[in-house]
Amino acid sequence: MGRTSDARERLLQAAIDLIWTHSYASIGVDQICNQAGVKKGSFYHFFPSKTDLALAAYDEHWRSIQPQLDAIFSPLVRPLDRIERWCDALYQHQKALHAQFGRVCGCPYANVGTEIGSQDERIRSKISELFGRAQQYLESALRDLAAEGLSSAREVRATASAIHSCELGLLVRAKVANDPEVLRELGPAVRRLLGLKAPSRIAA
Repeated sequence: MGRTSDARERLLQAAIDLIWTHSYASIGVDQICNQAGVKKGSFYHFFPSKTDLALAAYDEHWRSIQPQLDAIFSPLVRPLDRIERWCDALYQHQKALHAQFGRVCGCPYANVGTEIGSQDERIRSKISELFGRAQQYLESALRDLAAEGLSSAREVRATASAIHSCELGLLVRAKVANDPEVLRELGPAVRRLLGLKAPSRIAA
């Protein structure tokens, strides 16, 4: 009963792992089922299509990382420290994935968004939603940073969007170079975007 009851969860995890470390188009239902140890008939019991599985997998992935984001961006932490910790966590995570899989995996949302976002409206919409959630964390830190008088950035939402775009761009560069060290550039880039008035301790 244990393997039957957690079949859906195993399919979700297999989908995230395979799509993240390979690509959406290269991974089929059979491969996902093999990875999860689930029969193909069970797959279609839970999900009408691979797209439906991917959408559910992205929601599950977000739920799994949200506690870490909540901790990093806790209002009990100084806003500059939140940003520093976010930069470092991003680098450390990609470095760990590189050690595990032998490649920089990049952003699981952006990877598929750039691959098929123009072909599948449901996936494009979901990824856009998740990008928005991620950016809200940055916006909260930037509002508090401005309140402390440490940043000259006046447009919080626009600045958060620029930082998020910088993050995604560096993830793409790191993936192409297959070098997580590229992500060391994020801290200094964020500092420039913020126009910090005080010395930054953002990881560099």
